[in-house]
Order: sequence, then C-alpha cells, then structure tokens
Amino acid sequence: MSAAPLITLRGVTKTYGQGATALQALKGVDLDIEAGDFVAIMGPSGSGKSTAMNTLGCLDTPTTGEYIFHGVHVETLNRDQRALLRRRYLGFVFQGFNLLARTSAQENVELPLLYRGEPAKKRHAAAKKALASVGLAGWEHHTPAELSGGQQQRVAIARAIVTEPAVLLADEPTGNLDTQRSHEIMDLLWKLNVDHGITVLMVTHESDMAAYARRIVRFVDGVVASDARNEHPVALAAALAVAAAH
Repeated sequence: MSAAPLITLRGVTKTYGQGATALQALKGVDLDIEAGDFVAIMGPSGSGKSTAMNTLGCLDTPTTGEYIFHGVHVETLNRDQRALLRRRYLGFVFQGFNLLARTSAQENVELPLLYRGEPAKKRHAAAKKALASVGLAGWEHHTPAELSGGQQQRVAIARAIVTEPAVLLADEPTGNLDTQRSHEIMDLLWKLNVDHGITVLMVTHESDMAAYARRIVRFVDGVVASDARNEHPVALAAALAVAAAH
C-alpha cells in the first residue's frame, strides 16, 4: 500500500470579490504532490498559478475544496494554525530577494529562527550551516550591498531552508538573475531536492528553468491543463554526463 501524497488539493476554488465583479482565480484544482518531488508550475498571466502557490503556501485559503498537507485539512485551520504550519514546514523564496539591507547574511538567515524563539547559539550554528550548504561559507558578515544578485538569492534560499522545511516554495526564483546565475540557482535547488529531500514547488515562466524539475504542471484559466513527468531533468542529465566522462 503506497503512502498518501504529502500534499493533496481536491476541487479547490478561489474567488475574489462578490457579485458581478467576482473573479474566480481557481476553478476546481485537483493536484497531488509526493514528498521529495520537484514540481515546476507554469502558465500564462492570470492562469491561477500564483493563486495556487499562495494556497499551497498557506498565504491564502480556498473558497471551496480541500487542501490536505501531511494528513491535515489546511482549509479547516484558523490564521494562527496556518502560520504555525508555515513556520514549521514551509520555506519561501521569491523573485525579489527580500533581504534586510543593513543586516549581514548571517543575521538575515537567522530571522526565521529568531521568530521561533530559538536561542542565539543555536541560531548562529544553524545559519552558518545553511549558508555553507548554499556555497556561501565565509560570506556570513557581508551585507546584501556587498553581494551579487546570485549571492543574494543564495542568502534568501539559506534563510528559507534554515528551519529545515519539508517544502520549499520558490516563486520565480531566477526572475531577477542573468542566465548563468539562474542556472547556478537551479543547480542549487536541484541539490537541495536530491541531497536533503526537500520537496520543491517552483513557479516559473521560463521553460529552461522548468526543465530542472521532475514534473511540470501547467495552469490555464484556473485549472490544471496538463501534468507531466520530466524524465530527463537538466541537472540529472548534466550529472550523468559528468559521471560518464569519468
């Protein structure tokens, strides 16, 4: 008997406004996400992908339908319970790096642990470990102004994973980066997925970024239009090529 999916959406709708001005952003979404998957969510503007991402991240609630996370019916939770679920299980990475400008990389990464009330010694050690895992050992005391765009996004990813979340939600994580830095960030997300078992959900407009995912879900007009496995993710293909060369 196979284990239940980590995340299940069943008949999820989301309507903004009322009456003649009501906008139905989601129109009955069914989606299963297994623990350890890497899913790219794509679709044109207004397709519902961002609304779906906000729902999955417990930043918004369905109008109707079920959202089950690790066996818990999220749609029945109150605001405080959803906030607790976010803090304990979810990490977020955005297109804008959202770093505090006058604060060091170390201090930026420690923020989620500060909100949790973790003691200073534990915060410092966890932040240092998270920064090392994204290739920024030795950069702990640099401020965002002293870092490149790619490095700032690495700090943002370290901040997202410092709490050891089950799921990393990335909304256009390469949107502000050039091509080389974009591929570096995607390689990093791939490694976090493979080496740490973090489930990655990523919204992207870019097909070459989606090519890193194990699965590509396309939204159109508020519903899932297609859901396909990607048998040859870019990072996997590159790793196999390197292994074959040796």
